Amino acid sequence: MIPRRMKEIILAITTAALLGATLQQGVGDAWLSMYNYSFTPGSVSAASVLLQSEPPAPRKVEAESSGTPVPPKEQPLSKRVAEYHINVHLHEDEKVLHGQQTVTWTNPGNREVSELFFHLYPNAFKSENSTFMRESGGKLRQDKAAANSQGYMQLESLRTTEGESLLPRLHYVQPDDGNNQDQTLAKLKLPQPVGPGQSVTLEMAFQVKLPQVFARMGYSGNFIMAGQWFPKIAKYETSGTRGRTQDGWNTHQYHGNSEFYSDFGIYNVNIQVPAGYIVAATGFPTHSVVDDGKTKTYQFYADDVHDFAWAASPDFIYTEEPFSAPGVPGVKIKLYLDPLHINLKDRYLHAAKSALAKYAQWYGEYPYSTLSIVVPPKGGNGAGGMEYPTLVTGFEAATDNPGYELERVIVHEIGHQYWYGMVASNEFEEAWLDEGLTSYSEDKVMESVYGVAPRHLVEASYMTDPAPLKQLSWSYRDHDHYAENVYMRAKLVLTDIENQVGEKTMRKIMRTYFQKYKFKNPSTADFQRVVEQVTRKKWDDYFRQYVYGGLTADFAIESIRIEPVIQDGKTMYESVVLIRKHGGDYPQVPVLFQFKDGTALSKEWDGQSNHIQYKLLHSAPLSFAAIDPKNAIVLDNQRINNFMKAEISEKTSRRWNLGIVKVIEGLLSSVSW
Repeated sequence: MIPRRMKEIILAITTAALLGATLQQGVGDAWLSMYNYSFTPGSVSAASVLLQSEPPAPRKVEAESSGTPVPPKEQPLSKRVAEYHINVHLHEDEKVLHGQQTVTWTNPGNREVSELFFHLYPNAFKSENSTFMRESGGKLRQDKAAANSQGYMQLESLRTTEGESLLPRLHYVQPDDGNNQDQTLAKLKLPQPVGPGQSVTLEMAFQVKLPQVFARMGYSGNFIMAGQWFPKIAKYETSGTRGRTQDGWNTHQYHGNSEFYSDFGIYNVNIQVPAGYIVAATGFPTHSVVDDGKTKTYQFYADDVHDFAWAASPDFIYTEEPFSAPGVPGVKIKLYLDPLHINLKDRYLHAAKSALAKYAQWYGEYPYSTLSIVVPPKGGNGAGGMEYPTLVTGFEAATDNPGYELERVIVHEIGHQYWYGMVASNEFEEAWLDEGLTSYSEDKVMESVYGVAPRHLVEASYMTDPAPLKQLSWSYRDHDHYAENVYMRAKLVLTDIENQVGEKTMRKIMRTYFQKYKFKNPSTADFQRVVEQVTRKKWDDYFRQYVYGGLTADFAIESIRIEPVIQDGKTMYESVVLIRKHGGDYPQVPVLFQFKDGTALSKEWDGQSNHIQYKLLHSAPLSFAAIDPKNAIVLDNQRINNFMKAEISEKTSRRWNLGIVKVIEGLLSSVSW
């Protein structure tokens, strides 16, 4: 029997869950905090039972005093498959997290499920023999594992709500590479299968030894980044998701190049830290901070998200500002600054507001009530430049006067709130749908707001080893190969599509894709279908070559031959130009012929055959020929062969790239991932 007070609390929290992430920050905080209740794992089961029931159909309720109809409650934005209630305690001296969680998983499919899979990501740092460390070599981007970059996750207990221990049933599995020293994925055989629509609740205790910050988690001095820090249930894909023909688990180990993929759900998290610490986290606070003089306890709640992260430091300088714009109905932007960047507060806030406003305008509404930005200290770049639901990190505060990389990183990570956060692409298997779309969107904001034009020619020149975009993240040779393709080449593919269909149509493609697939985990095929739906034409050949394949668009002027010809008593010149295709097909390849008398002639080749030969008869000799003189084909990464002068000596052949100066200038600057 549940006491009356407990019933009120459970009903309130259940209602909050049904209201979804569209609650305004002020309303949500005040409404939930009036119950002044702190969750513990032992108190969750009753709430979980209520949440397992089907919610009643929305109906109008007449207000007793005025008779004014009350609008129906907001429905959840996602299928809330997982529900986590977690208590975690940071032991700062030992750099250890002690946690207890109650997790409820609801079967979203049409088949019985007899086993669960858990991601235990911190075990990637357990030894040099984990799959992550083997593949990465202890490096990620410019970040390198230090001697203290070792950590682990230890499950201390795993029980049913009836108290039956399930820990002996848990086994580490390695479906990707068979590396029996990798412990980042575990399988649990359940005592009883979970039927369609039914739920199972488990109680767990765990310990995490934090590594010196590396690859998105750990510590740097007294700064803590807790990313992928709790036992997380893997993603269960139902039939039809990403082309699946039947329900099943999508299970992968933690790899050197891969990021993350999981189900949407509800998170209620208590975080206990030393008294001097300030905590940033996914979601919004539902309770005033409890300070007993030795520790502080923060409570956060988030729904319709598929992960939960937090950061803590006694040095954070905290500031917040409310922000509203079309498509951003009311967001509290929370900024957790390293002291070195205190004078850059306005730049961070401006970047965040600009990104939110533009993405909402272009793609759709940002439905959450908070957005937190964490700036790690110098030496904490292993935690920098990363995205989590409603929380992003900038790069480390290494200098007191950064250039546009400050804004670019924030704009990029907030872009992930759409393509990683809400659309929720499978980053194990189709990372380009997140990183590529985010990089493309980032460029748009930087150009629109800051006037920083993208440098597509420079970026194309970096494409030295193109590979298919749709493939397992760990199939790429190394992280540079991964980044070259899923970030840069993917962005260039999207830009190239825009160049073919026009900016207005491309924006419609992106918006349609977001609106159709938010909270639904789409695939590359789904994106192609949207492109075809909006443009009303087939794109099979293009996607086969540039997305599913690793081709680039390489067109070369192979030779120019000029011969004088007497015609009607006049000397004319026949110029024969051979153009060859070394890459993929392209619908329209512009070619410019410039004659010595100043006459210019433009042609368009359909780019389908392997080569084409032009015979041009003119009163003056040809001066030069140029392919794509306006540099519109951004996927051409070998532009050095796009131009040829007609006067070529027998000893030397000289090619000149029309954009060579821009390329040289661009190579002096770095490209931000």
